[in-house]
Amino acid sequence: MIGVALLGCGTVGSGVIKLLQKNSEIIDKRIGESIVIKKVLERDTEKCQLLEIKDELITQDIQEILDDQDIAIVVELIGGIEPAFSYIMAALARGKHVVTANKDLIAIKGKDIFDRAKEKGVDFYFEASVAGGIPIVYPMKQSLAANQIQEVIGILNGTTNYILSKMSQEGRDFNEVLAEAQQLGYAESDPSADVDGLDAARKIAILSSIAFNSRVTLDDVYVEGIRSITAADIQYAKELGYVIKLLAIAKENSQQKIEVRVHPAFLPKTHPMAGVNDVFNAVFLHGDAVGEIMHYGRGAGQMPTASAVFGDIIEIARNILHHSNARIGCSCYENKAIMDIKELEGEYYIRMIVEDRPGVLAGIAAVFGNNNVSIATVLQKTSKQGWAELILITHRVREIHLRDSLTVLKGLSIVGEIKNVIRLEGTDREVD
Repeated sequence: MIGVALLGCGTVGSGVIKLLQKNSEIIDKRIGESIVIKKVLERDTEKCQLLEIKDELITQDIQEILDDQDIAIVVELIGGIEPAFSYIMAALARGKHVVTANKDLIAIKGKDIFDRAKEKGVDFYFEASVAGGIPIVYPMKQSLAANQIQEVIGILNGTTNYILSKMSQEGRDFNEVLAEAQQLGYAESDPSADVDGLDAARKIAILSSIAFNSRVTLDDVYVEGIRSITAADIQYAKELGYVIKLLAIAKENSQQKIEVRVHPAFLPKTHPMAGVNDVFNAVFLHGDAVGEIMHYGRGAGQMPTASAVFGDIIEIARNILHHSNARIGCSCYENKAIMDIKELEGEYYIRMIVEDRPGVLAGIAAVFGNNNVSIATVLQKTSKQGWAELILITHRVREIHLRDSLTVLKGLSIVGEIKNVIRLEGTDREVD
């Protein structure tokens, strides 16, 4: 028997219990030993009772779990930083293995946790912290360990992907679709963490740390959300052969600098990620040996996340039985620099309102040319009261040069407003 304690009996914790109740016979056979829930830390005892957890297994005192020598694995599903961080550190100090789904904690406090786990020779697993039920953390650490990972691109937030998918499919505006997503339970009443890109930023910090063997924290990630995306931008993307997605992107350049960013992007319709819609997530990566691969599935939800949590429990249980814990620890053994977003080289979509008269386009092109920005595509839409909408796609340029150009353009009388600037991604991908 391998004893497990759950910290939290909320959505995911309940899913873990349900999964064990449903598949315990299969799980036990696959491990070669029984998994038994010994304690559940939960203030709301009614949640546990509804799942037929016996009263004597429910506690509000973490010390009962820490002191129980029959508990080998602690599963933290409380969320947030505290008290989750203190509980995890205390469990590791007692020689207990830990599983978590807490992306916030890993993105901010990961180094401290990994150091403690290494010191005590115990396992710390966190598959469910990124992309819910999609296996990506363990495959990157194990199956792809011989590769040099060159890029990781993810659609890592189901809420924003749902919103952008609906806007694209139905031509509706952001605020209208967000309200619908809140009514359906896909978005929180305060959707800031999702729509402002912070949720995806935490997840790409974790994945980039694994991919490039160097510690990346939330503060290292450049973040833009999707509030500025309009139905017009999505329509122009379609006309030009793109879709708009909120992408989490991590790459390593030839100078071993890491670029890590979250922002909306024009993605070619031919890219494998372009067809990832609604609340689904995907992680696309490129390794020097494996080439391109993509993991796709449900990135959130009770049972998909519980599946990932239980996968970690099973792996640790096998390690315990074969006396092989702490085989796969923290892989951040390098200290690589983080690239400033202004150093980025890429292509850009620009939508602006300009005066509708001869010579305006030439004047705008001159500003771009003076700042080393080359224009690849120009579209001009119907004018209204002497103003026209101008859509530009640049060739590959440095972001600092583009920003300098836009600063000059904003000061010109011929430019009424710069409506949006969106980066392009995946245009340099080779297609057979």
